[in-house]
Amino acid sequence: MKSEVQTPTGARIEMRFAMMRASDIEQVASVEADAFPFPWTRGNFLDSLASGYPAWVMRAHDGRLAGYFLLMNAVDELHILNITVRPDLQGTGLGRMLLNKVMQLAREAGMKSVLLEVRPSNERALHVYRHVGFEQIGIRKNYYPAGAAGREDAIVMRLLLSD
Repeated sequence: MKSEVQTPTGARIEMRFAMMRASDIEQVASVEADAFPFPWTRGNFLDSLASGYPAWVMRAHDGRLAGYFLLMNAVDELHILNITVRPDLQGTGLGRMLLNKVMQLAREAGMKSVLLEVRPSNERALHVYRHVGFEQIGIRKNYYPAGAAGREDAIVMRLLLSD
């Protein structure tokens, strides 16, 4: 699948999706470390792949990693375990592009909904999720590590898929 996105500088970049492979993990872990104060480890990604979780990368035409996601199928619900856009490309519509791919995969698999957790402090992601149609269905107390602050709650959100 190919899609185009416009960067903050106005340049247009063609994006391509591919299933994540072990050979992608070094780049994925590097983007993860740049994007989050408490990133997944290389081992977390490798364990997810070894467990057979659906995982995809999105790359620019030059091969540079732009984003990725990892999913878990749970009966009739698709759970987003991790979804990330490279920090210098955030705000360009790539998050929505990743979510569109997730929703396409969920529909193809016959899922009825998509579930995710997000930090309340991740306002940019919350905005994207709400804009796409996710609704808050709960809170997981003290879910995320937060350094000196201790722990941060997670907002649990769900998107119901129409047939």
